[in-house]
Amino acid sequence: MKGRMKVFKVITIFLILVVFAGLGCIDNQAEEESTVLMENNSENSPSGEGMVLTIFHAGSLSVPFEELEAEFESQHPGVDVQREAAGSAQSVRKITDLGKNADVLASADYALIPSMMMPEYADWYAAFARNQMIIAYTNESKYSNEINKDNWYEILRRPDVRFGFSNPNDDPAGYRSQMVTQLAESYYNDDQIYDDLILDNTGITITEEENGTFVVHTPATEEISPNTSKIMLRSMEVELSSALETGEIDYLYIYRSVAVQHGFNYVELPPEIDLSSIEYADNYSTVQVEMVNGEVVTGSPIVYGVTIPKNAENPELATEFVKLLLEEPGRQIFIENGQPPIVPAISEGKDAMPEQLQALVE
Repeated sequence: MKGRMKVFKVITIFLILVVFAGLGCIDNQAEEESTVLMENNSENSPSGEGMVLTIFHAGSLSVPFEELEAEFESQHPGVDVQREAAGSAQSVRKITDLGKNADVLASADYALIPSMMMPEYADWYAAFARNQMIIAYTNESKYSNEINKDNWYEILRRPDVRFGFSNPNDDPAGYRSQMVTQLAESYYNDDQIYDDLILDNTGITITEEENGTFVVHTPATEEISPNTSKIMLRSMEVELSSALETGEIDYLYIYRSVAVQHGFNYVELPPEIDLSSIEYADNYSTVQVEMVNGEVVTGSPIVYGVTIPKNAENPELATEFVKLLLEEPGRQIFIENGQPPIVPAISEGKDAMPEQLQALVE
């Protein structure tokens, strides 16, 4: 009897193990089938549902790209567009130096893409919008009722006036601020403008080459050491917008588009120095800025560039986003935000671009 009971217990335990093992197989199979189904659905979904599109872009593109994000997500339900705004050089270095993945990279200076990313990190770029440098202010800024395109540098010279610009090492608006100020010396026939506004208040230096070109030398950020009673320095120009709004600074070197988007008053500078016109490209090129990493940027008309980096995790969705940017809806967004688009966009490496984009550039 005891032997039979022992056998019965063994059989019972065996059957229980078989049942649980079977259930485990069913669960595993169901999980595998569910995973495959989800992957297939994701691949076959025209909207890319459940996917993330990562965009690194210049701070001055924050407002138009926010609108592009809303439009893109409405066209692609379930896609989460995640944007990171920073100085353009900083944005590029996230990819090239830090190894971060981005599906789209948009720079306030298109030249940073070929100089810092091609050919290792990108195959092509499209130049898609223009801008110009201005001096922004509010009704509360000191001497706001006096400033104009002929005396702005005299106003900035006044001891009780505080102004801001972004870090030339991080942001094109920062090194363009230097270019504008140096170019002003020849335009206004006053060779002390750059000295009084920049050299006397920062660790930035400048040299004149034999060919008449001026080279601004930007030290490491901690060595720029601005006189904080006169100058506010931040990583990117849009970080200074709130300081202007609150009255911490009176004036700000910034792009016209950003002033329009924030409702600032602004001095529209002469085209000979505002970096807006191809007609004056030769004049702009007489000023260069050497950043702390040794890279030298030559003055040129302000042109924005976009690319899809080689490490993009969702290149197809990225292509659709850039297509939206370059087509009529994107162009209209830029027009409404005070930033004229280039139509058609100008490209380098066109043959390497996705086919859907090639018809939108020349």
